Amino acid sequence: MKIRLASDLQPDSIVDGPGIRTVIWTQGCSHNCKGCQNPTTHDFKGGFSVGVEEVTKELDTLLGQQGITFSGGDPMFQPKACAQIAKHAKEKGLNVWCYTGFTYEEVLKSKEMTNFLKYIDVLVDGKFELNEFSLNLDFRGSRNQRIIDVQKSLKEEKIILIDKYMHERNHKIEVPRKKHVYI
Repeated sequence: MKIRLASDLQPDSIVDGPGIRTVIWTQGCSHNCKGCQNPTTHDFKGGFSVGVEEVTKELDTLLGQQGITFSGGDPMFQPKACAQIAKHAKEKGLNVWCYTGFTYEEVLKSKEMTNFLKYIDVLVDGKFELNEFSLNLDFRGSRNQRIIDVQKSLKEEKIILIDKYMHERNHKIEVPRKKHVYI
């Protein structure tokens, strides 16, 4: 089976979920969120195609990783390939996060996407909405997005949010501005 990726695997990320993680940047997304951080990943014909086995073999060579994160693009557009990779990661004892522009409720309407959920620990769902953007959020870009404990949600048949990540921090983050030098 093949998967279309936007780039090589990115090990040692500390911003795409807790701990040290490897990010799998999938290629292809039709959500077209205004202000998307990865617009080059939208084209379904962009990036490159690689065998799922190659990805899992590369995961086997990485050291010091606590988990993997699927991002993109939108991994839910390639649920079968992503499920195989996620299953392999779980067998290795890795934590699995996934970002999607679909809502959890929309994901549950698809058999293939729901199968992928079986191997996901945490789902960050919902489109990025520029008017809800905040630098004071953990692991999400806009306030409308939810950080969902997938396994508890599947078991209890209702959405269980991970509360510690859902609150906006109270302190302001200053964005550095260039100082103008006049001569």
